[in-house]
Amino acid sequence: MSNKKLSSVVSLLVAAAVIIMAVIVTCSGIDTYASFWALVPPIVAIGLALITKEVYSSLFLGIVVGGILGCGGNATTAVDHVVSTGIIAAIEGTAGIFLFLVILGIIVALINRAGGSAAFGRWAETHIKSRVGAQLATFVLGVLIFIDDYFNCLTVGSVMLPVTDSHKISRAKLSYLIDATAAPICMIAPVSSWAAAVSSYAEGTGLSGIELFIRAIPYNFYSLLTLVFVVAIVIMKADFGPMAKHERNAIEKGDLFSSEERVSDEDTFANPRGRVIDLILPVVVLVIISIVGLLYIGGFFGVDAWGGTECAGSLIAAFGNTDATVGLPWGSLIALIAIIAYLMVRKLVSFTEAMECMPKGFVAMVPAITILTLATALKNVSNDLLGSASYVEMLMQSEAAQSLQNFLPAVIFIVACLLAFATGTSWGTFGILIPIVSNMFDASNPLLFIGMSACLAGAVCGDHCSPISDTTIMSSAGARCVHVLHVSTQIPYAVSVAAISFICFVVAGFVPNAIITLALGVVLTIGFLFIMKKVTAKKA
Repeated sequence: MSNKKLSSVVSLLVAAAVIIMAVIVTCSGIDTYASFWALVPPIVAIGLALITKEVYSSLFLGIVVGGILGCGGNATTAVDHVVSTGIIAAIEGTAGIFLFLVILGIIVALINRAGGSAAFGRWAETHIKSRVGAQLATFVLGVLIFIDDYFNCLTVGSVMLPVTDSHKISRAKLSYLIDATAAPICMIAPVSSWAAAVSSYAEGTGLSGIELFIRAIPYNFYSLLTLVFVVAIVIMKADFGPMAKHERNAIEKGDLFSSEERVSDEDTFANPRGRVIDLILPVVVLVIISIVGLLYIGGFFGVDAWGGTECAGSLIAAFGNTDATVGLPWGSLIALIAIIAYLMVRKLVSFTEAMECMPKGFVAMVPAITILTLATALKNVSNDLLGSASYVEMLMQSEAAQSLQNFLPAVIFIVACLLAFATGTSWGTFGILIPIVSNMFDASNPLLFIGMSACLAGAVCGDHCSPISDTTIMSSAGARCVHVLHVSTQIPYAVSVAAISFICFVVAGFVPNAIITLALGVVLTIGFLFIMKKVTAKKA
Protein backbone atom coordinates (compact mmCIF):
# COMPACT_ATOMS: atom_id res chain seq x y z
CA MET A 1 0.00 0.00 0.00
CA SER A 2 1.37 3.41 -0.98
CA ASN A 3 2.00 6.10 1.62
CA LYS A 4 -0.84 8.15 0.17
CA LYS A 5 -3.37 5.31 0.46
CA LEU A 6 -2.13 4.44 3.95
CA SER A 7 -2.56 8.07 5.01
CA SER A 8 -6.12 8.09 3.62
CA VAL A 9 -7.04 4.88 5.45
CA VAL A 10 -5.58 6.16 8.74
CA SER A 11 -7.41 9.46 8.29
CA LEU A 12 -10.75 7.71 7.72
CA LEU A 13 -10.23 5.54 10.79
CA VAL A 14 -9.31 8.56 12.92
CA ALA A 15 -12.31 10.51 11.60
CA ALA A 16 -14.67 7.61 12.35
CA ALA A 17 -13.22 7.21 15.86
CA VAL A 18 -13.57 10.93 16.61
CA ILE A 19 -17.19 11.06 15.41
CA ILE A 20 -18.10 7.95 17.45
CA MET A 21 -16.44 9.50 20.51
CA ALA A 22 -18.40 12.74 20.02
CA VAL A 23 -21.68 10.80 19.69
CA ILE A 24 -20.97 8.82 22.87
CA VAL A 25 -20.10 11.99 24.81
CA THR A 26 -23.19 13.93 23.76
CA CYS A 27 -25.55 10.96 24.25
CA SER A 28 -24.18 10.30 27.75
CA GLY A 29 -25.46 13.67 28.93
CA ILE A 30 -22.03 15.18 29.69
CA ASP A 31 -22.12 19.00 29.78
CA THR A 32 -19.71 20.00 27.02
CA TYR A 33 -20.16 23.77 27.37
CA ALA A 34 -17.13 25.71 28.70
CA SER A 35 -15.16 22.50 29.25
CA PHE A 36 -12.21 20.79 27.62
CA TRP A 37 -14.63 19.39 25.03
CA ALA A 38 -14.98 22.94 23.65
CA LEU A 39 -11.38 22.71 22.40
CA VAL A 40 -11.81 19.27 20.79
CA PRO A 41 -13.22 20.48 17.39
CA PRO A 42 -10.26 22.78 16.56
CA ILE A 43 -7.80 20.19 17.89
CA VAL A 44 -9.35 17.56 15.59
CA ALA A 45 -9.29 19.90 12.58
CA ILE A 46 -5.71 21.03 13.13
CA GLY A 47 -4.43 17.53 13.83
CA LEU A 48 -6.04 16.01 10.73
CA ALA A 49 -4.87 18.92 8.55
CA LEU A 50 -1.27 18.38 9.61
CA ILE A 51 -1.51 14.59 9.20
CA THR A 52 -3.41 14.39 5.91
CA LYS A 53 -2.11 17.64 4.30
CA GLU A 54 -5.76 18.20 3.26
CA VAL A 55 -7.40 21.19 4.87
CA TYR A 56 -10.99 21.22 3.51
CA SER A 57 -12.12 17.85 4.87
CA SER A 58 -10.19 18.41 8.13
CA LEU A 59 -11.96 21.69 8.83
CA PHE A 60 -15.35 20.25 7.91
CA LEU A 61 -14.84 17.27 10.21
CA GLY A 62 -13.98 19.66 13.05
CA ILE A 63 -17.26 21.51 12.42
CA VAL A 64 -19.19 18.21 12.42
CA VAL A 65 -17.59 17.14 15.71
CA GLY A 66 -18.48 20.51 17.25
CA GLY A 67 -22.07 20.21 16.03
CA ILE A 68 -22.38 16.73 17.54
CA LEU A 69 -20.85 17.76 20.88
CA GLY A 70 -23.31 20.62 21.19
CA CYS A 71 -26.48 18.89 20.02
CA GLY A 72 -27.49 17.14 23.26
CA GLY A 73 -28.06 13.83 21.49
CA ASN A 74 -30.43 15.21 18.85
CA ALA A 75 -29.28 14.44 15.29
CA THR A 76 -31.43 17.16 13.70
CA THR A 77 -29.97 19.75 16.08
CA ALA A 78 -26.45 18.59 15.17
CA VAL A 79 -27.11 19.20 11.48
CA ASP A 80 -28.61 22.60 12.28
CA HIS A 81 -25.51 23.56 14.27
CA VAL A 82 -23.23 22.55 11.39
CA VAL A 83 -25.24 24.40 8.75
CA SER A 84 -26.70 27.41 10.60
CA THR A 85 -24.47 28.09 13.61
CA GLY A 86 -21.37 27.16 11.65
CA ILE A 87 -21.34 27.66 7.89
CA ILE A 88 -24.21 30.12 7.28
CA ALA A 89 -23.16 32.33 10.19
CA ALA A 90 -19.58 32.23 8.88
CA ILE A 91 -20.68 33.46 5.45
CA GLU A 92 -22.81 36.21 6.97
CA GLY A 93 -20.06 37.37 9.31
CA THR A 94 -17.27 37.45 6.73
CA ALA A 95 -19.16 38.48 3.60
CA GLY A 96 -17.34 41.82 3.57
CA ILE A 97 -13.94 40.13 3.61
CA PHE A 98 -15.10 37.76 0.84
CA LEU A 99 -15.99 40.80 -1.26
CA PHE A 100 -12.62 42.39 -0.50
CA LEU A 101 -10.82 39.18 -1.52
CA VAL A 102 -12.72 38.97 -4.80
CA ILE A 103 -12.11 42.64 -5.64
CA LEU A 104 -8.41 42.24 -4.85
CA GLY A 105 -8.27 39.17 -7.09
CA ILE A 106 -9.88 41.18 -9.90
CA ILE A 107 -7.39 44.03 -9.44
CA VAL A 108 -4.49 41.58 -9.61
CA ALA A 109 -5.92 40.05 -12.80
CA LEU A 110 -6.31 43.53 -14.30
CA ILE A 111 -2.74 44.53 -13.46
CA ASN A 112 -1.44 41.28 -14.93
CA ARG A 113 -3.51 41.76 -18.09
CA ALA A 114 -2.30 45.36 -18.47
CA GLY A 115 1.32 44.21 -18.22
CA GLY A 116 2.11 46.01 -14.96
CA SER A 117 3.35 42.88 -13.18
CA ALA A 118 5.48 41.85 -16.15
CA ALA A 119 6.97 45.35 -16.33
CA PHE A 120 7.77 45.26 -12.62
CA GLY A 121 9.39 41.87 -13.12
CA ARG A 122 11.60 43.30 -15.87
CA TRP A 123 12.52 46.24 -13.64
CA ALA A 124 13.29 43.93 -10.74
CA GLU A 125 15.62 41.81 -12.89
CA THR A 126 17.87 44.83 -13.41
CA HIS A 127 17.56 46.41 -9.95
CA ILE A 128 17.07 43.46 -7.58
CA LYS A 129 19.92 41.17 -8.53
CA SER A 130 20.02 38.60 -5.72
CA ARG A 131 17.77 36.28 -3.75
CA VAL A 132 18.67 38.18 -0.57
CA GLY A 133 17.66 41.46 -2.19
CA ALA A 134 14.33 40.04 -3.36
CA GLN A 135 13.52 38.71 0.11
CA LEU A 136 14.52 41.95 1.82
CA ALA A 137 12.41 43.92 -0.68
CA THR A 138 9.43 41.72 0.23
CA PHE A 139 10.14 42.33 3.91
CA VAL A 140 10.37 46.12 3.45
CA LEU A 141 7.11 46.25 1.47
CA GLY A 142 5.39 44.23 4.20
CA VAL A 143 6.65 46.65 6.84
CA LEU A 144 5.39 49.65 4.87
CA ILE A 145 1.83 48.25 4.61
CA PHE A 146 1.07 48.34 8.33
CA ILE A 147 -2.55 49.50 8.25
CA ASP A 148 -4.24 46.08 8.09
CA ASP A 149 -3.00 42.48 7.94
CA TYR A 150 -5.54 41.30 5.35
CA PHE A 151 -4.54 44.08 3.01
CA ASN A 152 -0.86 43.42 3.72
CA CYS A 153 -1.02 39.70 2.88
CA LEU A 154 -2.69 40.01 -0.49
CA THR A 155 -1.00 43.21 -1.68
CA VAL A 156 2.56 42.12 -0.86
CA GLY A 157 1.93 38.74 -2.46
CA SER A 158 0.57 40.11 -5.73
CA VAL A 159 3.36 42.69 -6.06
CA MET A 160 6.35 40.54 -5.11
CA LEU A 161 5.34 37.17 -6.61
CA PRO A 162 6.97 37.74 -10.04
CA VAL A 163 10.13 39.06 -8.36
CA THR A 164 10.57 36.14 -5.98
CA ASP A 165 9.72 33.64 -8.73
CA SER A 166 12.42 35.11 -10.97
CA HIS A 167 14.99 34.66 -8.18
CA LYS A 168 13.87 31.08 -7.46
CA ILE A 169 12.47 31.76 -4.01
CA SER A 170 10.06 29.00 -3.00
CA ARG A 171 6.39 29.82 -2.55
CA ALA A 172 6.65 28.52 1.03
CA LYS A 173 9.36 31.09 1.80
CA LEU A 174 7.35 33.90 0.18
CA SER A 175 4.32 32.90 2.27
CA TYR A 176 6.42 33.07 5.42
CA LEU A 177 7.84 36.49 4.53
CA ILE A 178 4.30 37.78 3.94
CA ASP A 179 2.89 36.27 7.14
CA ALA A 180 5.84 37.45 9.24
CA THR A 181 5.31 41.06 8.18
CA ALA A 182 1.51 41.10 8.47
CA ALA A 183 0.21 40.59 12.01
CA PRO A 184 3.55 41.34 13.79
CA ILE A 185 3.80 44.71 12.05
CA CYS A 186 0.16 45.59 12.69
CA MET A 187 0.60 44.64 16.35
CA ILE A 188 3.37 47.21 16.90
CA ALA A 189 1.95 49.99 14.68
CA PRO A 190 0.03 52.61 16.72
CA VAL A 191 -2.01 53.56 13.64
CA SER A 192 -3.56 50.30 12.42
CA SER A 193 -6.79 48.35 12.66
CA TRP A 194 -5.09 46.09 15.24
CA ALA A 195 -4.05 48.98 17.50
CA ALA A 196 -7.60 50.26 17.37
CA ALA A 197 -9.04 46.87 18.33
CA VAL A 198 -6.61 46.43 21.23
CA SER A 199 -7.32 49.95 22.45
CA SER A 200 -11.04 49.31 22.53
CA TYR A 201 -10.55 46.17 24.65
CA ALA A 202 -8.06 47.82 27.00
CA GLU A 203 -10.31 50.56 28.39
CA GLY A 204 -10.99 50.49 32.13
CA THR A 205 -7.40 50.07 33.33
CA GLY A 206 -6.93 53.67 34.47
CA LEU A 207 -5.04 54.43 31.23
CA SER A 208 -6.32 55.19 27.76
CA GLY A 209 -6.40 52.16 25.48
CA ILE A 210 -3.94 53.63 22.97
CA GLU A 211 -1.51 54.66 25.75
CA LEU A 212 -1.54 51.14 27.12
CA PHE A 213 -0.98 49.74 23.62
CA ILE A 214 1.99 52.03 22.94
CA ARG A 215 3.63 51.37 26.32
CA ALA A 216 3.30 47.63 25.72
CA ILE A 217 5.08 47.71 22.32
CA PRO A 218 8.69 47.43 23.66
CA TYR A 219 7.74 44.22 25.47
CA ASN A 220 6.00 42.61 22.51
CA PHE A 221 8.89 40.19 22.09
CA TYR A 222 7.30 37.82 19.59
CA SER A 223 6.40 40.56 17.09
CA LEU A 224 9.73 42.38 17.42
CA LEU A 225 11.89 39.25 17.40
CA THR A 226 10.00 37.89 14.39
CA LEU A 227 11.20 40.91 12.41
CA VAL A 228 14.76 40.32 13.66
CA PHE A 229 14.43 36.63 12.81
CA VAL A 230 13.29 37.35 9.24
CA VAL A 231 16.13 39.78 8.47
CA ALA A 232 18.72 37.51 10.08
CA ILE A 233 17.57 34.33 8.35
CA VAL A 234 17.56 36.08 4.96
CA ILE A 235 21.01 37.69 5.33
CA MET A 236 22.59 34.62 6.97
CA LYS A 237 20.86 32.20 4.54
CA ALA A 238 20.09 30.06 7.56
CA ASP A 239 16.89 28.26 6.54
CA PHE A 240 16.23 25.05 8.46
CA GLY A 241 13.58 22.38 8.84
CA PRO A 242 11.09 21.78 5.98
CA MET A 243 11.78 25.27 4.63
CA ALA A 244 15.38 24.34 3.86
CA LYS A 245 14.15 21.53 1.60
CA HIS A 246 11.81 23.90 -0.26
CA GLU A 247 14.55 26.47 -0.74
CA ARG A 248 17.07 23.87 -1.98
CA ASN A 249 14.57 22.53 -4.50
CA ALA A 250 13.79 26.05 -5.69
CA ILE A 251 17.46 26.94 -6.16
CA GLU A 252 18.72 23.65 -7.59
CA LYS A 253 15.68 22.37 -9.50
CA GLY A 254 13.57 25.46 -10.07
CA ASP A 255 10.74 23.71 -8.16
CA LEU A 256 8.91 26.42 -6.24
CA PHE A 257 6.48 24.04 -4.50
CA SER A 258 8.38 20.83 -3.63
CA SER A 259 5.14 18.84 -3.77
CA GLU A 260 2.80 17.22 -6.24
CA GLU A 261 0.09 19.77 -5.41
CA ARG A 262 0.35 23.14 -7.11
CA VAL A 263 -1.44 26.47 -7.09
CA SER A 264 -1.44 27.45 -10.74
CA ASP A 265 -0.90 31.01 -11.90
CA GLU A 266 -3.13 32.54 -14.51
CA ASP A 267 -1.44 32.30 -17.89
CA THR A 268 -3.03 35.28 -19.55
CA PHE A 269 -1.83 37.66 -22.21
CA ALA A 270 0.15 40.57 -20.72
CA ASN A 271 0.25 43.82 -22.65
CA PRO A 272 3.89 44.45 -23.67
CA ARG A 273 3.27 48.20 -23.38
CA GLY A 274 2.73 47.94 -19.64
CA ARG A 275 5.07 49.93 -17.39
CA VAL A 276 6.04 49.77 -13.72
CA ILE A 277 3.75 52.70 -12.99
CA ASP A 278 0.85 50.52 -14.14
CA LEU A 279 1.47 48.34 -11.10
CA ILE A 280 2.56 50.97 -8.59
CA LEU A 281 -0.23 53.49 -9.25
CA PRO A 282 -3.10 50.99 -8.87
CA VAL A 283 -1.57 49.67 -5.63
CA VAL A 284 -1.12 53.21 -4.26
CA VAL A 285 -4.69 54.11 -5.23
CA LEU A 286 -5.93 50.93 -3.54
CA VAL A 287 -3.97 51.68 -0.35
CA ILE A 288 -5.10 55.31 -0.11
CA ILE A 289 -8.77 54.70 -0.85
CA SER A 290 -8.89 51.67 1.46
CA ILE A 291 -7.48 53.79 4.30
CA VAL A 292 -10.05 56.48 3.51
CA GLY A 293 -12.74 53.77 3.56
CA LEU A 294 -11.63 52.57 7.00
CA LEU A 295 -11.60 56.15 8.32
CA TYR A 296 -15.00 56.94 6.80
CA ILE A 297 -16.66 53.88 8.30
CA GLY A 298 -15.02 54.79 11.61
CA GLY A 299 -16.55 58.28 11.57
CA PHE A 300 -13.41 60.35 10.89
CA PHE A 301 -15.32 62.62 8.49
CA GLY A 302 -18.14 63.31 10.91
CA VAL A 303 -20.71 60.60 10.14
CA ASP A 304 -20.00 56.92 10.56
CA ALA A 305 -21.84 53.73 9.67
CA TRP A 306 -23.23 53.52 13.19
CA GLY A 307 -24.79 57.02 13.14
CA GLY A 308 -22.36 58.73 15.54
CA THR A 309 -20.13 61.79 15.11
CA GLU A 310 -17.86 61.45 18.14
CA CYS A 311 -14.88 60.32 16.04
CA ALA A 312 -14.74 63.37 13.77
CA GLY A 313 -11.15 64.44 13.10
CA SER A 314 -9.55 61.81 15.34
CA LEU A 315 -7.47 59.13 13.60
CA ILE A 316 -7.19 56.95 16.69
CA ALA A 317 -10.88 57.17 17.53
CA ALA A 318 -11.84 56.48 13.91
CA PHE A 319 -9.64 53.40 13.69
CA GLY A 320 -11.05 52.26 17.02
CA ASN A 321 -14.61 52.65 15.71
CA THR A 322 -14.09 51.26 12.20
CA ASP A 323 -15.04 47.86 10.83
CA ALA A 324 -12.55 46.36 8.37
CA THR A 325 -15.21 44.04 6.94
CA VAL A 326 -17.05 47.16 5.74
CA GLY A 327 -14.24 49.68 5.23
CA LEU A 328 -11.99 47.50 3.07
CA PRO A 329 -14.72 46.48 0.57
CA TRP A 330 -15.94 50.10 0.56
CA GLY A 331 -12.51 51.42 -0.40
CA SER A 332 -11.47 48.58 -2.70
CA LEU A 333 -14.67 48.81 -4.80
CA ILE A 334 -14.06 52.51 -5.47
CA ALA A 335 -10.41 51.75 -6.19
CA LEU A 336 -11.41 49.02 -8.65
CA ILE A 337 -13.55 51.46 -10.65
CA ALA A 338 -10.73 54.01 -10.68
CA ILE A 339 -8.15 51.40 -11.77
CA ILE A 340 -10.34 50.15 -14.64
CA ALA A 341 -10.79 53.75 -15.82
CA TYR A 342 -7.05 54.41 -15.63
CA LEU A 343 -6.09 51.27 -17.57
CA MET A 344 -8.69 52.01 -20.23
CA VAL A 345 -7.43 55.59 -20.62
CA ARG A 346 -3.91 54.16 -20.98
CA LYS A 347 -5.38 51.81 -23.63
CA LEU A 348 -3.83 48.82 -21.92
CA VAL A 349 -7.16 46.99 -21.58
CA SER A 350 -10.49 47.39 -23.31
CA PHE A 351 -13.79 47.41 -21.45
CA THR A 352 -14.45 43.84 -22.60
CA GLU A 353 -11.02 42.67 -21.38
CA ALA A 354 -11.60 44.39 -18.03
CA MET A 355 -14.90 42.54 -17.63
CA GLU A 356 -13.18 39.26 -18.52
CA CYS A 357 -10.91 39.78 -15.51
CA MET A 358 -13.93 39.75 -13.16
CA PRO A 359 -14.53 35.97 -13.12
CA LYS A 360 -10.77 35.30 -13.25
CA GLY A 361 -10.26 37.30 -10.08
CA PHE A 362 -13.10 35.48 -8.38
CA VAL A 363 -11.82 32.03 -9.40
CA ALA A 364 -8.33 32.88 -8.11
CA MET A 365 -9.76 33.57 -4.66
CA VAL A 366 -12.12 30.57 -4.39
CA PRO A 367 -9.66 28.39 -2.40
CA ALA A 368 -8.99 31.17 0.11
CA ILE A 369 -12.73 31.94 0.45
CA THR A 370 -13.56 28.26 0.96
CA ILE A 371 -10.94 27.77 3.66
CA LEU A 372 -11.88 31.06 5.33
CA THR A 373 -15.56 30.01 5.39
CA LEU A 374 -14.82 26.64 6.96
CA ALA A 375 -12.30 28.10 9.43
CA THR A 376 -14.77 30.77 10.55
CA ALA A 377 -17.51 28.15 10.88
CA LEU A 378 -15.21 26.10 13.10
CA LYS A 379 -14.58 29.16 15.29
CA ASN A 380 -18.33 29.77 15.56
CA VAL A 381 -19.04 26.21 16.64
CA SER A 382 -16.15 26.14 19.11
CA ASN A 383 -16.73 29.60 20.62
CA ASP A 384 -20.45 30.34 20.35
CA LEU A 385 -21.83 26.83 20.70
CA LEU A 386 -19.35 25.16 23.06
CA GLY A 387 -17.97 28.17 24.97
CA SER A 388 -14.25 27.67 24.45
CA ALA A 389 -13.66 31.33 25.41
CA SER A 390 -15.40 30.88 28.76
CA TYR A 391 -13.35 27.75 29.44
CA VAL A 392 -10.06 29.54 28.82
CA GLU A 393 -11.20 32.51 30.94
CA MET A 394 -11.91 30.13 33.82
CA LEU A 395 -8.44 28.62 33.53
CA MET A 396 -6.81 32.05 33.44
CA GLN A 397 -8.71 33.29 36.49
CA SER A 398 -7.55 30.22 38.34
CA GLU A 399 -3.95 30.96 37.34
CA ALA A 400 -4.32 34.59 38.39
CA ALA A 401 -5.23 33.47 41.90
CA GLN A 402 -1.79 31.99 42.32
CA SER A 403 0.89 34.02 44.04
CA LEU A 404 3.66 33.62 41.44
CA GLN A 405 3.06 36.99 39.83
CA ASN A 406 6.52 37.31 38.30
CA PHE A 407 5.92 34.25 36.12
CA LEU A 408 2.48 35.38 34.99
CA PRO A 409 3.67 37.17 31.79
CA ALA A 410 5.22 33.90 30.58
CA VAL A 411 2.08 31.97 31.57
CA ILE A 412 -0.15 34.51 29.80
CA PHE A 413 2.00 34.19 26.68
CA ILE A 414 1.61 30.40 26.59
CA VAL A 415 -2.15 30.53 27.24
CA ALA A 416 -2.60 33.13 24.47
CA CYS A 417 -0.54 30.98 22.08
CA LEU A 418 -2.64 27.90 22.74
CA LEU A 419 -5.95 29.74 22.54
CA ALA A 420 -5.05 31.48 19.26
CA PHE A 421 -3.74 28.21 17.82
CA ALA A 422 -6.92 26.32 18.72
CA THR A 423 -9.35 29.01 17.60
CA GLY A 424 -7.37 30.50 14.71
CA THR A 425 -8.08 34.08 15.76
CA SER A 426 -5.69 36.54 17.35
CA TRP A 427 -8.37 39.22 17.69
CA GLY A 428 -10.66 36.80 19.49
CA THR A 429 -7.78 35.74 21.72
CA PHE A 430 -6.75 39.16 22.95
CA GLY A 431 -10.42 40.13 23.12
CA ILE A 432 -10.85 37.35 25.69
CA LEU A 433 -7.59 37.83 27.59
CA ILE A 434 -7.08 41.61 27.75
CA PRO A 435 -9.89 42.20 30.30
CA ILE A 436 -8.55 39.32 32.38
CA VAL A 437 -4.96 40.62 32.26
CA SER A 438 -6.18 44.12 33.14
CA ASN A 439 -7.65 42.73 36.37
CA MET A 440 -4.44 40.94 37.33
CA PHE A 441 -2.30 44.06 37.81
CA ASP A 442 -3.03 47.63 38.80
CA ALA A 443 -1.95 50.57 36.62
CA SER A 444 1.13 51.31 38.77
CA ASN A 445 2.55 47.82 38.34
CA PRO A 446 5.02 47.54 35.39
CA LEU A 447 3.89 43.94 34.99
CA LEU A 448 0.63 45.33 33.58
CA PHE A 449 2.41 46.38 30.36
CA ILE A 450 4.48 43.19 30.22
CA GLY A 451 1.41 41.03 30.78
CA MET A 452 -0.51 42.95 28.14
CA SER A 453 2.37 42.48 25.70
CA ALA A 454 2.49 38.78 26.53
CA CYS A 455 -1.20 38.52 25.71
CA LEU A 456 -0.79 40.31 22.35
CA ALA A 457 2.43 38.46 21.45
CA GLY A 458 0.91 35.08 22.25
CA ALA A 459 -2.15 35.90 20.16
CA VAL A 460 0.03 36.65 17.13
CA CYS A 461 2.20 33.57 17.70
CA GLY A 462 -0.71 31.14 17.98
CA ASP A 463 -2.32 32.76 14.95
CA HIS A 464 0.92 32.19 13.00
CA CYS A 465 1.02 28.50 13.85
CA SER A 466 -2.67 27.75 13.28
CA PRO A 467 -3.76 26.33 9.90
CA ILE A 468 -7.27 27.72 10.50
CA SER A 469 -6.08 31.31 10.98
CA ASP A 470 -7.49 33.79 8.46
CA THR A 471 -4.16 35.65 8.22
CA THR A 472 -2.31 32.39 7.56
CA ILE A 473 -4.89 31.48 4.91
CA MET A 474 -4.53 34.86 3.21
CA SER A 475 -0.73 34.64 3.28
CA SER A 476 -1.02 31.36 1.38
CA ALA A 477 -3.45 32.99 -1.05
CA GLY A 478 -1.22 36.03 -1.54
CA ALA A 479 1.80 33.85 -2.36
CA ARG A 480 -0.34 31.32 -4.29
CA CYS A 481 1.13 28.61 -2.11
CA VAL A 482 -0.50 25.34 -1.07
CA HIS A 483 -1.91 26.22 2.34
CA VAL A 484 -0.73 23.17 4.27
CA LEU A 485 2.80 23.61 2.92
CA HIS A 486 2.85 27.17 4.24
CA VAL A 487 1.69 26.02 7.66
CA SER A 488 4.14 23.10 7.92
CA THR A 489 7.13 25.22 6.90
CA GLN A 490 6.21 28.21 9.05
CA ILE A 491 5.58 26.36 12.33
CA PRO A 492 9.27 25.57 13.07
CA TYR A 493 10.16 29.24 12.57
CA ALA A 494 7.25 30.52 14.64
CA VAL A 495 7.89 28.03 17.46
CA SER A 496 11.60 28.97 17.52
CA VAL A 497 10.79 32.67 17.99
CA ALA A 498 8.08 31.72 20.52
CA ALA A 499 10.59 29.77 22.64
CA ILE A 500 12.97 32.72 22.71
CA SER A 501 10.07 35.08 23.49
CA PHE A 502 9.02 32.83 26.39
CA ILE A 503 12.50 33.15 27.88
CA CYS A 504 12.31 36.92 27.49
CA PHE A 505 8.93 37.06 29.26
CA VAL A 506 10.32 34.98 32.15
CA VAL A 507 13.27 37.38 32.48
CA ALA A 508 11.02 40.45 32.08
CA GLY A 509 8.89 39.25 34.99
CA PHE A 510 11.90 39.76 37.26
CA VAL A 511 13.76 42.47 35.31
CA PRO A 512 11.08 44.77 33.84
CA ASN A 513 13.48 46.59 31.53
CA ALA A 514 12.56 46.48 27.84
CA ILE A 515 16.06 47.30 26.55
CA ILE A 516 17.76 44.53 28.51
CA THR A 517 15.21 41.84 27.75
CA LEU A 518 14.88 42.77 24.08
CA ALA A 519 18.68 42.80 23.67
CA LEU A 520 18.75 39.35 25.24
CA GLY A 521 16.14 38.19 22.74
CA VAL A 522 18.09 39.55 19.77
CA VAL A 523 21.29 37.80 20.94
CA LEU A 524 19.43 34.51 21.48
CA THR A 525 17.76 34.78 18.06
CA ILE A 526 21.00 35.35 16.13
CA GLY A 527 22.86 32.73 18.19
CA PHE A 528 20.10 30.19 17.54
CA LEU A 529 20.27 30.82 13.78
CA PHE A 530 24.06 30.38 13.77
CA ILE A 531 23.63 26.97 15.42
CA MET A 532 20.79 25.91 13.10
CA LYS A 533 22.77 26.97 10.03
CA LYS A 534 25.66 24.71 11.05
CA VAL A 535 23.34 21.81 11.91
CA THR A 536 21.47 22.11 8.60
CA ALA A 537 24.74 22.33 6.64
CA LYS A 538 25.98 19.10 8.26
CA LYS A 539 22.73 17.30 7.45
CA ALA A 540 22.82 18.51 3.85
